[in-house]
Amino acid sequence: MKNDILLVGTGALATLFATRLSEAGHSVSMLGTWKKGLAELQQHGARIVDANGNERAYPVYATDDPREVRGAKVALVLVKSWQTERAARQLKESLASDGLAVTLQNGIGNKETLIRDLGTARVSLGITTTGATLLGPGLVRAGGDGVISLEQNQALGPLEAALRSSNFNLQIVDNAQSLIWGKLVINAAINPLTALLQVSNGELLSRPNVRKMMAALARETAEVAAAEHVHLPFSNPVSAVEDVARKTASNHSSMFQDVRRGAPTEIDAICGAVTRRAAAHGISVPYNRACWQLVRGVVSNN
Repeated sequence: MKNDILLVGTGALATLFATRLSEAGHSVSMLGTWKKGLAELQQHGARIVDANGNERAYPVYATDDPREVRGAKVALVLVKSWQTERAARQLKESLASDGLAVTLQNGIGNKETLIRDLGTARVSLGITTTGATLLGPGLVRAGGDGVISLEQNQALGPLEAALRSSNFNLQIVDNAQSLIWGKLVINAAINPLTALLQVSNGELLSRPNVRKMMAALARETAEVAAAEHVHLPFSNPVSAVEDVARKTASNHSSMFQDVRRGAPTEIDAICGAVTRRAAAHGISVPYNRACWQLVRGVVSNN
């Protein structure tokens, strides 16, 4: 049986998920505010370019009006962290009383923001390492399969079935906090440096002073995770970060892409969140604090 899926967002990941789910035969709705993105999705569908440059399009229903997708049973939240409050307000109108919203966003604090409007029972936590690059409104290129990890929830059945039928690499975990913080360590160490220096991930390894900064960011974030009683999915945060930078050497981080477009970044939910949590524990994180303020200073509307 095919499922109806609501995707909150019209960016890279939302468009990627839309193509894969629609290709598998699921009815996909996309809820967003980006006028150009919505117009392209409405006119041409969600489009994806493969490794050979071939473009395929898949039908979706795209709207900026949450009332048009009212009664949604399953929603994937795929917007940037700074858009979470708006997404929560939209979902308050569109999500069914027994529906489930699953966040697959970067950073920490998104689940709590959604819960304030939707309630604990209607929000679930997930994480993905799936990559995607937005080539234009409604047009995406996949950046590697990655893994989707969803925290165990009795209401996950329809979403789990839909994602598996769409050939996503999916795993169900008892507690996603370890993976969330593991990704936070990676993002805090790589993303702001690539955004500030305007370089690819791998370039961070080739500059000795920058590599030291990347290591310091990783260690600071890991120290805060320990204070939060979170057991990270790796034993050595510096090695883990460098391994990701090496494996994604040619990639441009999402934060780099945001800064290049002059768009708001997720720095508040990454280095900003680390800094705030560190302060609550009396921990000094000068590298995270500096990156937080510097990236905020780069984009005027951030």
